[in-house]
Amino acid sequence: MTASFPTALPRPVLALHGGAGTIRRDRMSAEMESAYRAALAAILADGARQLARGDAAMDVAVEAVRRLEECELFNAGKGAVYTADERHELDASVMDGRDRAAGAVAGVTRVRNPVLAARAVMAHSGHVLLIGPAAEAFAFDQGLERVEPTWFGTPQRLAQLRQARALALGQVLDHDGQSAVAADASTAAPGAASASSGPIDDRTKFGTVGAVVRDAAGHLAAATSTGGMTNKRPGRVGDSPIPGAGCYADDRCVAVSCTGTGEAFIRAAAAHEVGALMRIGGLPLAEACTRVVFDELPEVGGDGGLIAVDGLGNLWLGFNTEGMYRGWVEAGGEPLVAIYRGE
Repeated sequence: MTASFPTALPRPVLALHGGAGTIRRDRMSAEMESAYRAALAAILADGARQLARGDAAMDVAVEAVRRLEECELFNAGKGAVYTADERHELDASVMDGRDRAAGAVAGVTRVRNPVLAARAVMAHSGHVLLIGPAAEAFAFDQGLERVEPTWFGTPQRLAQLRQARALALGQVLDHDGQSAVAADASTAAPGAASASSGPIDDRTKFGTVGAVVRDAAGHLAAATSTGGMTNKRPGRVGDSPIPGAGCYADDRCVAVSCTGTGEAFIRAAAAHEVGALMRIGGLPLAEACTRVVFDELPEVGGDGGLIAVDGLGNLWLGFNTEGMYRGWVEAGGEPLVAIYRGE
C-alpha cells in the first residue's frame, strides 16, 4: 500500500512513521486508535510550526524523532521492547542531506534519547557509528541525559516478551503476527493480553520510528530510532543505525527512513537504493520507492515500509504489510495521519 504526494512547487514538509506491520482494525479500540492518531498529529503540528519559522531540516527531523522516543506507544526510547535477557538495547541514526554527514549509535541502554546521541556523534565525534558503553560515555560527555535502564520499560512491553516466550515465537518483530496471537490466546502468558491491544500486535510489530524533512532552504534530512525486536538476541543490530540501510539523506535526490525486517533492509541497502535509483537511474521518487519496497525487499525476505521526500518536497509513504503508522504535514499546515491500508 502506498501514498504519494506530488507537488508542482518546492515546499517545506515533514513526514513521520511509527512502524509497519499487520494492522487489524478489529483489534483496535476507538480509544487506542485515537491515542495513536493524536500522538502523531501533535508531533506533526509542532513540526509544521518549526518549518514555518524556517528551522533547518535536521533540527525538525531530530525533534520529531525525539518526541516519538518519549511516547510509550512506539518502540523507541520509552516503551522500547525487551531483549531475550530482559534488557533494552536502543539504536538510532541521523543523516544530513547537505553534505551526507551521518551519525549513529547502537546498543545503548542508558541514554534517554538515542536520536540526540546519534546527532552528537555526527556533529562532534569525527565518526559515524559508536556502540554500547563507549557510545553512552560519549553521549554523557556531550551533556545528554542519563537514565536507569529500567526507565525504558513498561508493563506492556514485558508482557510482550513473556508472551513471545510462552508461544515459542523466538525473536519477533514488534508490529506483526496478530492472527497468530489470537489463534494461540489460550496458551498466552498471564497478563499478556495487553500486548495486543493496538491495531498491530505490539509483540511483533516493526516498531522503528522515523522522520524525513525538506526545509525552506531546500535541504533534506532523515532520522530513525528503534528499540529493536522483542526477544531479540543481545547484541543484535538491525538497519536503523546503519546509514544507507534504514536511514539516508542526500540533497541531490532524497531523504529516507525505513521500518521493517532489519536484516533484509541491510542486505538490500534499502534507503540508499532509493537514492541510487533516483540519482543514477533517473527514476522519480514514487517509482524508485515502489521498486525497493515491492520488488527488491521481498526478494530478500523484507517486510515493512519507508517514508521518503525529494528535493521538491514530493512525499512517498508506503509499505508491503497490512499497514503503517504514518503522517505528514506542510509548513504551517494541518497534519494528515493514517494507520491502515487505503487511507
